[in-house]
Amino acid sequence: MATITTAQQTRPISTAISGSRRWTFGRVAKRALFWLLVVFIIFYTVFPFAWAVISSIKPNIELFATPVKYRPSSINWSFYQYVRDNGDFMRALRNSVIVSFVTVAIALTLGSFTAYAMGRMKFRCRTFVLYLILSMTMFPQIAILGSLFEMIKTFHLFDRLQALIISYLTFTLPFTVWVLANFFKAMPGELEEAALVDGATPFQAFLRILLTLAAPGLVTTGLLAFISAWNEFLFALTFTQSKARTVQPAIASFSGNTQYELPWGNIVAASVLVTIPLVVLVLIFQRKILAGLTAGAVKG
Repeated sequence: MATITTAQQTRPISTAISGSRRWTFGRVAKRALFWLLVVFIIFYTVFPFAWAVISSIKPNIELFATPVKYRPSSINWSFYQYVRDNGDFMRALRNSVIVSFVTVAIALTLGSFTAYAMGRMKFRCRTFVLYLILSMTMFPQIAILGSLFEMIKTFHLFDRLQALIISYLTFTLPFTVWVLANFFKAMPGELEEAALVDGATPFQAFLRILLTLAAPGLVTTGLLAFISAWNEFLFALTFTQSKARTVQPAIASFSGNTQYELPWGNIVAASVLVTIPLVVLVLIFQRKILAGLTAGAVKG
């Protein structure tokens, strides 16, 4: 009798579960819209780069063919050969590597110390100073272009890599301080107190404990600062002429066989080569980036 009662009780439960899993029109429509949105986002973000890669290996005559050919009839490496043999572009590529890495190194070094003070130390007007640093990133580059140009001329830094490093720090350093300050603020104070009890100095506790735990934030901010410095165009165009020119204005200076011709194949090939390092860095540090983006949102 007890067995029959149990079976009768479980039957409505199993029926309810199977009914909840039934695919209704509303659920199917929501799932279809979700996947359509995912496909649209992937297509919208990936297609421009994929089209650039395809265009960079097309024969020159097919770049402007009508109707558009999405698949090249043959592989053409002449655009990449032009970029490889272009001494000005290769020098600009080397300049971009130097400027970007030095900018990131200085921004992380100075930014980590400043962010530690903003996140862990208590002093008057700390919030005001932090928001003042954040406001530096809100100014458009054109607003400070004139003052930076006068300063660079005064110190005789025009067409030198130091001019770009100094100007790039105006937007990478405040961003680094703002992001890392949230990381240090979210860390529990017991970690630092335990290190001090064990005999470590405040600098040792910062260097060996807090800075190590902030590694995801350092990677995230460093990579974003690197991308900003790598893609910067206005300061590089204004403060350099030839010797210290970086890849962005170097690509813009490509010229064709005639006065009114733009070498789109060479421009696209150079753009692909410039984008590949950023894609590789993101793929290498993707786990650190995800950890950094989420760790800074934790409130301590």
